[in-house]
Amino acid sequence: MIYDHTICKLGEGPLWHPERAELFWFDILGKKLHRKGQSWDFPDHPSAAGWIDRETLLIATQTAFKRFDIETGAVEVLAPLEADNPVTRSNDGRADPMGGLWIGTMGLNAEKDAGAIYRFYKGELRQLFAPITISNAICFAPDGTTAYFCDTVDKTILRVRLDAQGWPKGEPELHIDMRGTGFGPDGAVVDAAGNLWNAQWGASRVACYGPDGRFLHAVSFPATQTSCPAFGGPDLTTLFCTSAAVGLSDDNPDQGKTFATLTGFRGQAEHRILL
Repeated sequence: MIYDHTICKLGEGPLWHPERAELFWFDILGKKLHRKGQSWDFPDHPSAAGWIDRETLLIATQTAFKRFDIETGAVEVLAPLEADNPVTRSNDGRADPMGGLWIGTMGLNAEKDAGAIYRFYKGELRQLFAPITISNAICFAPDGTTAYFCDTVDKTILRVRLDAQGWPKGEPELHIDMRGTGFGPDGAVVDAAGNLWNAQWGASRVACYGPDGRFLHAVSFPATQTSCPAFGGPDLTTLFCTSAAVGLSDDNPDQGKTFATLTGFRGQAEHRILL
């Protein structure tokens, strides 16, 4: 069940690269990008990525969208991201079916309403939703017509319709309501059948909800602060999950590690970024 023993302060943004058959993930607070057996340091907080081609990732960091060469480690800044705001950093993000990268921001200390959600698509950066305190659960229906996202402090996951270019149309609507429960939504991914899998911070689990938002079941992991899931493996039936050790003082040696478990569900292949 343990995929990698590296302990992350704040593990996030797992990405299964479909052409390389490799998992990449971040330690936001450690300012690192990881893959099994290797890591890269960043000067600012990296948090999420999409794949451009076999050799290249688009990475969202605290200050910019950056083209990253996997083989050389070379970095090229493509566009600023709240670079003039010292209060915020990037957080959850994922590529949409049309090739845009959605990325949320938040305060370094989770300052109320400090963040927003953006989309970077074919060189254009557009703010989509604001204000947001803790951006999370960004993921997409397989047919490309719906995006999901949340502000963790609200304990709800919203859905919004997308146009043919992948831009939101209409107002977001309630999809999953966790108010009145002990669960808070963190990162999420949608499988090929349209089920939404949501990591729930502090609950040691990833919960699966049907396309109608109804709870189906949950997968438990041996770390308290489960942060973000991703599907991968040779047939996309392996569920990966990052976790975070920050703020924990117990003797559980698995806090902050990255996990993997086989499921009876098949994920979507992560979408290619179009620049």
